[in-house]
Amino acid sequence: MATTRKSATRKNKKTPTGVEPNLRHVWLASLGLLVAARREGKAAAGRAVARAEATAANVQDAVKRAEADLRGGIDSVRDQVRPKVVRLSSEVEARLAPVLDKLGLKKQAKRRGRKPAAKKPVARRTTRKPGKRVAKKAAR
Repeated sequence: MATTRKSATRKNKKTPTGVEPNLRHVWLASLGLLVAARREGKAAAGRAVARAEATAANVQDAVKRAEADLRGGIDSVRDQVRPKVVRLSSEVEARLAPVLDKLGLKKQAKRRGRKPAAKKPVARRTTRKPGKRVAKKAAR
């Protein structure tokens, strides 16, 4: 059997260094604690601000993506609906034409589409103004 080695017993000391704690030690420890707490508080606030900024950026990106998806969906629906509306309109006009003829009403002129957008006015050049004239000094 292996024998276990017993460690030497230490004398009962109040502190490992042999120095008694006093009020100065308590004061220095509390100052160290305050400095550490302040440093950690600033770091935590910085992390919170960074997290908030990242979240705001993510939200803005999500909104932009959602808006783009919505616009794309609206465009595709518009492209699908427009021909159906034109077909329905022509069917209604074709069915109403005999009725309008029997009543003696004029056939309305075909509807025109929207007016084209107005052209942007060309920027006019401004006339060049002559520079300020400097008065000549009178000779003495």
